Amino acid sequence: MAGNTLSLTILSDNNAASGCSAEHGFSLLMETLESTILFDTGRENALLSNAAALGVDLSRTKQLVLSHGHYDHTGCIAELLELAPDASVFLHRAAFQQRYSIRDGIPKPVHMPEPALTALNSLPEQQLNLIEQPSVLSYSAAVTGPVPRRTSYEDTGGPFYLDPEGTRPDPVDDDLSIWLETRDGLVLVTGCCHAGIVNTLRYVTELTGSGRIAALIGGFHLSAASPERLRLTVDELNTFDIGRVIPCHCTGEAAATYFRRNLHCPVEPGYAGMRLEFPL
Repeated sequence: MAGNTLSLTILSDNNAASGCSAEHGFSLLMETLESTILFDTGRENALLSNAAALGVDLSRTKQLVLSHGHYDHTGCIAELLELAPDASVFLHRAAFQQRYSIRDGIPKPVHMPEPALTALNSLPEQQLNLIEQPSVLSYSAAVTGPVPRRTSYEDTGGPFYLDPEGTRPDPVDDDLSIWLETRDGLVLVTGCCHAGIVNTLRYVTELTGSGRIAALIGGFHLSAASPERLRLTVDELNTFDIGRVIPCHCTGEAAATYFRRNLHCPVEPGYAGMRLEFPL
């Protein structure tokens, strides 16, 4: 990593560069001279194999931030904490819930896998940080906490429930994102953005007062979005000063294509092995 820079490396994604593995999951490493933050841990083994392929030393992780408690973002928590046993973990308390996706009447567990739960529950109290509001991680990084749901057209993006019978809809209250301040503007990183990308972007710009977004990176969970939602989302995003958008993971090919055709800024697909740098 160069001197005073923010370096980002995608370690788990649905797509991957040559020499890296793809999986239905997301993980992104953020490195500065001050700190090393891992955002999510992917679904299964891509985090570890891709880190090895890219020469990334995960034992240097100081902070692990979990965007929410779904299995495809929490699959390698136990392995990560074995490598970095002193890392502080940040998440919302709702991430521990049992939860399901129900399609055609068939419930599928989508909660955190048991080894991850065991690893988190075994941590010393001072290492586990339950986030209920915006929280500073370092001089350049902060986590949103729960994002207010204000738009009429954004939803969680899927048939999510807190019970296998489908009687208790899951609002995915634990959805968190990270923003980082750079000389080019804010870098906003999302996991699945179940709170809605517009809600999240509005909230972060309100909190920071920043009018410039250097990059918007992550999963936006728009694979099932209606044409109306996509249109309203793009119309709103085009009111912001955004340098580039990098859709990953659960955004969906149709949504990513719509973004490329209609956003006023460059749109490039994310993938495991992608590396980005921003001046601090």
